[in-house]
Amino acid sequence: MITVRAPATSANLGSGFDVFGVALDRPADIIRVERAERTTIEITGVGSQYIPTDPEKNTVGAVVDALDAPARIEIDKGVRPASGLGSSAASAAGAAVALNELYDRGLSRTDLVPIAAEGEAVVSGTAHADNVAPSILGGFTIATADGVESVDTEIPLVACLPEIAVSTRDARRVVPETASMEDLVETVGNAATLSVGMCQADPDLVGRGMADPLVTPARAELITGYDAVREAALDAGATGVTVSGAGPSMLAVCRGPDRRDVATAMLDAFAAHDVEARAYQTQISDGATIL
Repeated sequence: MITVRAPATSANLGSGFDVFGVALDRPADIIRVERAERTTIEITGVGSQYIPTDPEKNTVGAVVDALDAPARIEIDKGVRPASGLGSSAASAAGAAVALNELYDRGLSRTDLVPIAAEGEAVVSGTAHADNVAPSILGGFTIATADGVESVDTEIPLVACLPEIAVSTRDARRVVPETASMEDLVETVGNAATLSVGMCQADPDLVGRGMADPLVTPARAELITGYDAVREAALDAGATGVTVSGAGPSMLAVCRGPDRRDVATAMLDAFAAHDVEARAYQTQISDGATIL
C-alpha cells in the first residue's frame, strides 16, 4: 500500500485567473492505494457524504484510467468539497502520485500534472491545472497551455472558509466575458508584481499583486460579508486579500507576526454577518508527499 498526503491549494490568487496557484501546508487529503483487479473507492472525512464513490464520477477514476492502474483507493478528506481550496484537485493529485509509485510508472511530477487535471475535468468539465499543479509540485505554480512552472517560496497565509455554499458552476457563470484595455493592463501589471513577490518571498509585493478588477469583484458578490471580511483582514495587517479559487474561502497574505490577528479579524467579521467560518493559519508548502 502507498500512502500520500496531498495538500489543499488556492488558485487564481486574484490576478492570475486559471493560471496561478499555491500549495497550502494545511488542510490536506490522505490517499491510500493498493493494487486490485478493479478500482474501488472508499471516502471518509469532511464532506465525504457528498462525494461519489463511482470511479466514473470521482476525480481519481480518470487518473486510474490514464495510468492504467486499477486499485483499491481510500481517501480521507481533510479538504472540504466546494470550499475553494482545491478539494477535488487534492484527491486527483494524491492519487496520481500514489498510483505512479504503486505501479512504478516512472513519470515525473510535472508529467503527472496533466493526468491529474483530467481528473478535475470529471468535476468541472475542463481539465484545469491551476489547483492540481501546486498540489503535486508544491510552492507557487504558473500553469498554462504550454506547461507548468513552479517556484519554492515562503509566504504566510490565512485561508478562511465560511459555511457558505458557492458552486463552481455559479462562480464560472459570473466571470466577465469581456474586459476593457484599462482593466487588462492593470491585471497584467498586478500578475507580474505578484510573480516577482513570490520569487522574492515578499508578502507586500504578493499582496499588492493580488488586486484584480475583473474576476474577483464578480465572485465576491457570491460571498456573504466579503467586503467587511476583506477590510477587517487588511486592518489587522494583511497585505492582500482575495477569493480563493471559486470561493467561498478567502485568502489573505500576511507577514508572519500578523497571521493570528488576521485570522481572528476574518472570523469576527464573518460572525458579524451571522456566518460561521474556520480559519487556517497556513503558508505556502511542499506538494504531495509519500508517507
